[in-house]
Amino acid sequence: MNRFLIIFAGFILISNCTLSQFTVKIEINDLRNNTGKVMLQFFDENEKVLIQETSDIKEKSCHFVIKSIMAGKYAVRYFHDENLNLVMETNNFGKPTEGYGFSNNVTGTFGMPPFEKWLFTLNKDKTIVLKTVY
Repeated sequence: MNRFLIIFAGFILISNCTLSQFTVKIEINDLRNNTGKVMLQFFDENEKVLIQETSDIKEKSCHFVIKSIMAGKYAVRYFHDENLNLVMETNNFGKPTEGYGFSNNVTGTFGMPPFEKWLFTLNKDKTIVLKTVY
């Protein structure tokens, strides 16, 4: 009987660890102004969009809270939709004219950085601070 209880307790501990859910807090700073909204996409490691949200801007920053996320690898990208047209504006050469950013604050040389560089590991509650590029 004692052996059964020890094994049973072990299964409960393992299942609690593997089924834990976490919260990701995302703080986006260095926005050019308080105009418009920030549009954010939260991806799983297979580049599937899990969550897409918008947030109001206050004092040139905004915050997102994403709850009930399982342990794993995730990525974030966002842009500052100043004119609220739901499209990231670019100039004639394709360079963004609205602010944007990626998790890990990675940037690309010509275009977006590789997705693998955006990935971060989530195994506990996490706060991510991102800086906007214009």
